Amino acid sequence: MNFEWMYWTVPTAIFFSTIFLMILGMFVWELVSPTIERSGFLKIPTTRGTRFFVGLLGTAYIHLAWLGLTDLNLWLAMPIAIVWMVVVMRWG
Repeated sequence: MNFEWMYWTVPTAIFFSTIFLMILGMFVWELVSPTIERSGFLKIPTTRGTRFFVGLLGTAYIHLAWLGLTDLNLWLAMPIAIVWMVVVMRWG
């Protein structure tokens, strides 16, 4: 396989590896403890996987908004995204 057409940096590889490992962890968690649909502040019946997906979308939008609205370092958006993900997974 020739991947020379792709420009992979270490942060990009870490990002995609982390997403892959989180999805793998969610899969194992589902096998060990099957989820039950529930409604939280999202006001729709959600499973763990649904909340995970909504959380990932939210973190992407948080980072895009950070890039578009500030000139600050992008790493400063990470704590906001982590809090968002925890809130969605716990109470979403």
